[in-house]
Amino acid sequence: MTETKKLYIKTYGCQMNVYDSERMVEALGGKGYTETKTPEDADMILLNTCHIREKAAEKIYSELGRLKGLKAENPDLKIGVAGCVAQAEGQEIMRRQPAVDLVVGPQSYHRLPQMEDRVQQGKKALDTDFPEEDKFDKLNARPKAKRGPTAFLTVQEGCDKFCAFCVVPYTRGAEVSRSSEQVLTEARDLVERGVREITLLGQNVNAYNGHDKGLAGLIWDLDKVDGLERIRFTTSHPSDMDEALIEAHGTCDKLMPYLHLPVQSGSDRILKAMNRKHTADEYIRLIERIRAARPDLLLSGDFIVGFPGETDQDHADTMNLVREVFYGQAYSFKYSTRPGTPAAEKTEQVDETVKTERLHALQALLTTQQKQAQEAMVGKTVKVLFEKKGRIEGQLIGKSDYLHAVHADAPDEMIGKTVSVKIENSVTNSLSGVLV
Repeated sequence: MTETKKLYIKTYGCQMNVYDSERMVEALGGKGYTETKTPEDADMILLNTCHIREKAAEKIYSELGRLKGLKAENPDLKIGVAGCVAQAEGQEIMRRQPAVDLVVGPQSYHRLPQMEDRVQQGKKALDTDFPEEDKFDKLNARPKAKRGPTAFLTVQEGCDKFCAFCVVPYTRGAEVSRSSEQVLTEARDLVERGVREITLLGQNVNAYNGHDKGLAGLIWDLDKVDGLERIRFTTSHPSDMDEALIEAHGTCDKLMPYLHLPVQSGSDRILKAMNRKHTADEYIRLIERIRAARPDLLLSGDFIVGFPGETDQDHADTMNLVREVFYGQAYSFKYSTRPGTPAAEKTEQVDETVKTERLHALQALLTTQQKQAQEAMVGKTVKVLFEKKGRIEGQLIGKSDYLHAVHADAPDEMIGKTVSVKIENSVTNSLSGVLV
């Protein structure tokens, strides 16, 4: 009989890391591990890392420094680092922090059981290869446990775009798509266990080519899955937003009216320096075509301010694009160098104070638009998929079609059900209403 051990996994960054963490828990389940929510109880601690944010690696080293104390108290504790920082730093992690037993990249986590065997023998385990075998095929089937109403499902990994600021092509590798059969099998399994909404994930998800009709073809196949009520996808690149996908937004009832389509800048000069392969006008015209297909679409985007060489006029161009497009939701960041990327070599870095001023101005505008988008929902009736209990007794929380968080008084048995809610109030980052 396999000895029961406890695994604590801390996830940083994107939704794909959330998905990967779930699969790592499952991969180690066959070695007797069950998940715990507290690192103090754990026999193994895994940090599933992200390399996108500023000083990501240093934050991981700081966390490892804290965890080293737990290992001093419990010498049998195993500590591992997974994800994109693991891929980028590799052996350096073990050199800088000897308490680390295991380092595994995002393409190799299906090998965790073998790596766990090694660390139990008192050896170090490092695997940051890009293996030829399909990690999804190699992973054990998900245990047939009940799931919450929503789930992420990775369909595509890696990126071939090589934006000048981005480490993804180096940490996740070239674009690879899972077969549509593989995706559909996993989707049906999720639905059987209670999932009603699936978000398809990819670093460049609309470049998906595991179906002969691309991502739109996969969406239409998922549309036929009984019990699946909602489909979303993220993150997309404007260059891969084809007509079939635009049409699907207008005609597929299960595809939600929400789209995350990053532009990064409104300046053609900066877009060219970023190697984004589109102009501001091309992006705006694309949004017009998508909104013609789905007029009620809520648009989300990403922005980087202070990219090397960005002038006041470039920043003004970004602000103008935001005013013209209008975003119901957005993410914005100051540019920070990523070693090994082309932008890191540029000499014309923008002063940090200027970056901060520009970010504050942009975020003020985006926040105003987000507030307007939410307030426009007041008085409307929207469909809400309830996901969990709220903080207040008798209250449930779910997401609207437009991905707004919605609170309403409702019985617990409505968790997992999609119901009509009339919106009565808008507060920061959420809406509240009453059941219709």
